Amino acid sequence: MDQPSGRSFMQVLCEKYSPENFPYRRGPGMGVHVPATPQGSPMKDRLNLPSVLVLNSCGITCAGDENEIAAFCAHVSELDLSDNKLEDWHEVSKIVSNVPHLEFLNLSSNPLSLSVLERRCAGSFAGVRKLVLNNSKASWETVHTILQELPDLEELFLCLNDYETVSCSPVCCQSLKLLHITDNNLQDWTEIRKLGIMFPSLDTLILANNNLTTIEESEDSLARLFPNLRSINLHKSGLHCWEDIDKLNSFPKLEEVKLLGIPLLQSYTTEERRKLLIARLPSIVKLNGSIVADGEREDSERFFIRYYMEFPEEEVPFRYHELVTKYGKLEPLAVVDLRPQSSAKVEVHFQDKVEEMSIRLDQTVAELKKHLKTVVQLSTSNMLLFYLDQEAPFGPEEMKYSSRALHSYGIRDGDKIYVEPRMK
Repeated sequence: MDQPSGRSFMQVLCEKYSPENFPYRRGPGMGVHVPATPQGSPMKDRLNLPSVLVLNSCGITCAGDENEIAAFCAHVSELDLSDNKLEDWHEVSKIVSNVPHLEFLNLSSNPLSLSVLERRCAGSFAGVRKLVLNNSKASWETVHTILQELPDLEELFLCLNDYETVSCSPVCCQSLKLLHITDNNLQDWTEIRKLGIMFPSLDTLILANNNLTTIEESEDSLARLFPNLRSINLHKSGLHCWEDIDKLNSFPKLEEVKLLGIPLLQSYTTEERRKLLIARLPSIVKLNGSIVADGEREDSERFFIRYYMEFPEEEVPFRYHELVTKYGKLEPLAVVDLRPQSSAKVEVHFQDKVEEMSIRLDQTVAELKKHLKTVVQLSTSNMLLFYLDQEAPFGPEEMKYSSRALHSYGIRDGDKIYVEPRMK
């Protein structure tokens, strides 16, 4: 049978991992030296292969000599073949079937949708635990075939495959723990629920960049569909109501949630988003990648009570009443104006006269002197000012620096300023 045109896996392997491009490094786990054998390739004693092979974007279209692959790759555990030109599952099977210890396989961005994956070919993947099929446009029929032949599959990546629907597999995949299915177009919850049916042991579900608009499921049904779900990523989904967030509490083991960039939260401040989410999700320990500490949870729950306390009864969520039972009805926080005081009412003393004045505190000592000229009938050069803080124990302080701003003295209402003529 003629080999497909293009570069073979073995050709690229020999080029990339030759001593000129990949010098052999001694030490545990640093590489494997394969000695020559009488029947072996003349290249065999020159290759130094690590257990992790990265052969992405190399133009690979076919496997090459299977005996050579078996001789060189017996120890390989991870293989990255992404962004090549593999379009025939038979060629992929020839490679994988000769890598007996393979656990991780990346076939992203290969045009594999152009061929059908038969079960006998999929059987060669049996030992793979992590499989990446991003942007491969793999059909659900292909995915089902893989699931039936990979009994130990734990992680599956199906991003960027233009899925609008999910097709249920005839058999459940009990082993799968992580499903990464971002950047598709799964808008309807009826499609997402099929994932729970197919993968009952799912621990982590990453649904970011799907325009999921709502979670249309009863609480009891959600608990049955995803009984083991610990983490869910809904970044940039289309969720737009708080009832959908409340439904996340129905997953019995959920403790990590990611919810950035959803329409529901656009009108809230950053602080409001985080606190309102934490208060509504009492079981989560990590939100948007950040740990939720006990102190932050209490602050958020108290914030939640105060946030909704002025809402009409029909708009108050049930969670509000739960938290009022926990903390009691809270008083609104006092509004404290922390802006610096802009003016003060002071007593100006000159000789036997006392005049109450309101002065701006953003002006300088020199500007105050100009303001007082008409009051005390002294020139600014012949004027000495002293400031007396009504609570200070040390007596008046001379205001000797003309460019110093009045607010730096801490002047408040009721303080006194004494004006004296300069002694000649």
